[in-house]
Amino acid sequence: MPDPGEGKLLKRPQRRRALLDAAARAFARGGYAATSLEDVAAEAGVSRVLIYRHFESKTELYQAVLAEVSDQLRAATGHPNHQVPGSLAGLVAAASANPDGFRLFFRQSGQEPEFRRHADELRQAMKDTAEPYLREVIHDPARLRWAADLIPTVAVEAVIAWLDAGQPDPAAAADTITGLIGAAVTTIGSTPAP
Repeated sequence: MPDPGEGKLLKRPQRRRALLDAAARAFARGGYAATSLEDVAAEAGVSRVLIYRHFESKTELYQAVLAEVSDQLRAATGHPNHQVPGSLAGLVAAASANPDGFRLFFRQSGQEPEFRRHADELRQAMKDTAEPYLREVIHDPARLRWAADLIPTVAVEAVIAWLDAGQPDPAAAADTITGLIGAAVTTIGSTPAP
């Protein structure tokens, strides 16, 4: 019996797009090591041979998915090395547009040392953006580092929790997450040092 995806005549860019979307879904569920090209092919409704027409290996496919998500996130949040005001709203919008890619990017690839570079770079950009603002309210260097490290973690995990909850109240999601971050920073900055 022929594969359902094999009969569909998609142009090369459309087929590549469909394969990247299917790969993001499959890899987001199981990560790189536990997901085979057969899993991706089944998700895409194509044969494994068709995947090899577009990607030389599972590694190349995985890296292509991560690079694409990285590009989407950077476009949504600002300059690659410095986020801009409204970055959190952009992060939420990018996650909403590609939930599987977002989960893969921050959850799965972050657990795989050979692939975590993309997520680490974006987390560092979030820290670098926050630090100048934090210096205005937190003067203790250790607390400043703590708050700066906490912001990307709270932002990313809050967005993932929002995705997992079914994306409730999308118009208020960024403001809600900003409030959570603000409360954490205020607590870190106002707690008296021992």
